Order: sequence, then structure tokens, then C-alpha cells
Amino acid sequence: MTKPNMQDYNVLSARFIALANEMKNEGKSQQMVNAALMSASGIYATYTAAGNDGGLKPSGVDQVVAVYKANLENVQKLKQQQTVK
Repeated sequence: MTKPNMQDYNVLSARFIALANEMKNEGKSQQMVNAALMSASGIYATYTAAGNDGGLKPSGVDQVVAVYKANLENVQKLKQQQTVK
């Protein structure tokens, strides 16, 4: 991702977090909000890869899982760096 795209990425991520926090503040449990966010992300990932009427084959699911895993690992590295500062 280029620098301007990374900036957009961070803004979009912050918007999702703000919306999730709104739902939590409405009384929804963090677990429910997290599950719904993951479900929505999975639906959107499928749509992005296969379109509105398609679905992922097992290899496509594996690819999406690999991207999620890499992203989560990156988030943890960033959190560790922030803790060290």
C-alpha cells in the first residue's frame, strides 16, 4: 500500500472502530459487535472476490484467511511497538 493509501486505510479503519464503539455504547456486547463485524467483513470479502452471486471455493477461503491472519499479525506488531515507546 502506498503512503496516501495507508492514510485512507487508517481513516476507514477508524470509522469502523467508531461505529463498533457506537454499537457497544448502545448496549450491545463487545462479543456480539465483534462477531457481527467479522461476519460483515467475511460477506464483503466474498463479494469482493466473487461478486454478488458467487461464493468462495475452499482455496479462496484459504486465501482470505491468510490475508486476515497477516493483517492480525501486523496489528499485533504495531500494538507491541506502541507499548515499547
